[in-house]
Amino acid sequence: MQGIVFLGNRKLDVREFPDPTPGPGEVVLAIKASGMCGSDLHPYRATGNAAAGLGLGGGGTPVIGGHEPCGVVHAVGAGVDPGLVGRRVMNHHYKGCGWCKHCRAGWSQLCRHGITVYGMTGHGAHAPLMKVPASTLVPMPDAITFEEGAAISCGTGTAYGALKRLDVSGRDTLAVFGQGPVGLSATMLGAAMGARVIAVDIAKERLDLGTATAPRRRWTARGIPTRAPRPCAARARGGAWRSWARATASRSTSARTCCAARSRCTPRGRSPTWARRRARASSPSARSRSAVC
Repeated sequence: MQGIVFLGNRKLDVREFPDPTPGPGEVVLAIKASGMCGSDLHPYRATGNAAAGLGLGGGGTPVIGGHEPCGVVHAVGAGVDPGLVGRRVMNHHYKGCGWCKHCRAGWSQLCRHGITVYGMTGHGAHAPLMKVPASTLVPMPDAITFEEGAAISCGTGTAYGALKRLDVSGRDTLAVFGQGPVGLSATMLGAAMGARVIAVDIAKERLDLGTATAPRRRWTARGIPTRAPRPCAARARGGAWRSWARATASRSTSARTCCAARSRCTPRGRSPTWARRRARASSPSARSRSAVC
């Protein structure tokens, strides 16, 4: 089969790979949709080993890209229910040891014994077939298209998980910093959960998309200081930031933006920061205010 490999320096290639065969506890998916995530830009733009640069290891051998898989079960290995063949599924694109406390709780991406990140350190979904553990499958209702499932499997699912951990509801004002795909998902889901949503970004086009998903207010982040000594001190184009938000969420990888998001959260408010891995340089107090999603 053919698969797409990110070569770095903004180059990619289509290469030949053997068709995968499922081992014990594994399945092979027939990929129907494979999303492109902002994380895919790291290996695409990398000047060296992007996986190693992200702290993920990797042997430097060509890896098929794509970590937003959606398709149907094509084949199963030993110990897997044959009735799964033909089922529509999404895939949680991490593989851990399977027995540590994080893996047992469903957080295999935090496994201390080493992880495989499909599309980065293991073959991903930019190919007709993909081999994954059966335990990483997520059943998908018929009402969801394969394209929607690919988005939900990573970006939209990340936003949903963060808002559930924040326990967002109609009592909250939610400020979402960054209106990229994940931020837009958080804006849309937050409004659906009943929150008063504030969409924040520096790009008018993204703010327009955020407004279309029904936030009640929006601000461009240009000129907003990263720290505000009192609620009305942070000013934005079009008016004052008149009150702090009870919950804030930042999808940006910028430390400045993350600090701005936290500084606008009310005392005893809730402010998760989307991060694939804990930042080693962050302080214990910073970690206590953040959720790794």
